Amino acid sequence: MKGKFIAFEGCEGAGKSTQIKLLAAYLDKSDVPYVVTREPGGSVIAEKIRNLVLDGKNKNMSDECEALLYAAAREQHLSDIIIPALNAGKTVICDRYVHSSLAYQGYARGLGLEYVRAINFRVMLDYMPDLTLFLDIAPDDAFSRKHGADKDDRMEQQGLEFHRRVYEGYKLCLKSDKNFCAVDCRGNKEQTHANIIRLLKDKGIIN
Repeated sequence: MKGKFIAFEGCEGAGKSTQIKLLAAYLDKSDVPYVVTREPGGSVIAEKIRNLVLDGKNKNMSDECEALLYAAAREQHLSDIIIPALNAGKTVICDRYVHSSLAYQGYARGLGLEYVRAINFRVMLDYMPDLTLFLDIAPDDAFSRKHGADKDDRMEQQGLEFHRRVYEGYKLCLKSDKNFCAVDCRGNKEQTHANIIRLLKDKGIIN
């Protein structure tokens, strides 16, 4: 029996790591086998690509190169981690997936959603998430939560206007993908967690 696939999306500092830990703890209590992973990265080769694409020293990387590196890391990640886990009946919890590429490279970088879909969707084949949870908090508030951008992270250093466009890109995705759902993040982390569990139950992803 194929496992369930849950992805988390959001602007930098939205709280994805915290909510993934809370969901993992919930699944532990429910005796649900799961794998927590991330993009870019998740496996040995994909992590090497992550280091390359996020290295703050690589300021001259072209937008197209960036998009293709994300797609390459995703293919390796699928092959090494996601597909085997799903085939073993495990729930996969992924910190970012293809909607990041759509919002960051397709919309904010201006490469176009169709271009990003073309270089990613052949790779993903039948491995789209059963549900993608978008932690809906604007970048101004998200960066305030995390006390500013990480000086060593190339993507975080793109500037607030860029991240506002990323947020707009996510909002556009909400209109076109029924399995891409916004989560109210205005409360504390426990309230956001409760919202996530409620949504996952309503969609039949967890019991």
